[in-house]
Amino acid sequence: MTTMPAAFLGHGSPMNALQQNRYTRAWRAFGTSIPRPRAILAISAHWYIEASAVTAMARPRTIHDFFGFPDDLFTVDYPVAGDPGLAQEVADLLSPTPVDLDADSWGIDHGTWSVLVHAFPDADVPVVQLSVDATKSFEQHLELGAKLAPLRERGVLVVGSGNVVHNLRHIDWEAADTGFEWAHRFDDSVRAAMVGSPADVLGIQGHPDFRAAVPTPDHLLPLLYLAGLASAAGQPTGVLVDGCTMGSLSMTSYTLG
Repeated sequence: MTTMPAAFLGHGSPMNALQQNRYTRAWRAFGTSIPRPRAILAISAHWYIEASAVTAMARPRTIHDFFGFPDDLFTVDYPVAGDPGLAQEVADLLSPTPVDLDADSWGIDHGTWSVLVHAFPDADVPVVQLSVDATKSFEQHLELGAKLAPLRERGVLVVGSGNVVHNLRHIDWEAADTGFEWAHRFDDSVRAAMVGSPADVLGIQGHPDFRAAVPTPDHLLPLLYLAGLASAAGQPTGVLVDGCTMGSLSMTSYTLG
């Protein structure tokens, strides 16, 4: 079986689910350019809990985990199948880390479906979500990513979804396609690591702009799963699309393989 690629997609605003722009076009191009996956394992910034869990239901619900957006966004449905068998594979690979098999509490949140509606618009590839465990260190998240490497040999596409720079308090709604200088500096430093030696991205915690770019770690942590996969493969990642928006969000996305 062909080794599947992997990706980290900077999802930005939930409105990207409804929009056509250079970021959503890049996600669509990615989905059409790769071999058809057996299934997708998504690591979304929006399932950020104090535990490791994986969705294990046959039909995950579409979660609208946001407020204050147009009604059209709340009507989006991504009626994808789950894959309980893959959920068990993930739990086995991450052992001895305990991973809860979630049969009913979560589903597919907007960090996942807002990008997959473009990459796989027919919702015809089963999707499983892995939580981001808030109790674990950056180093531990990178190690968990590396442990998922065998999935790529089994036809599973691993997708992290978040944002390298994600500071909602400093958003400038008028700055549609620009970023603050500190956002670009941080984004550029992460890119240097990801296209060079991905494991070195752990050093970004010491960056002078870290606190501004990452006021909470939830949106950055999914990137570490791609970095872990890249380290396991002994390969750097490539940039799928880059750029900042609204001053304090990075939309930079990376691919492996």
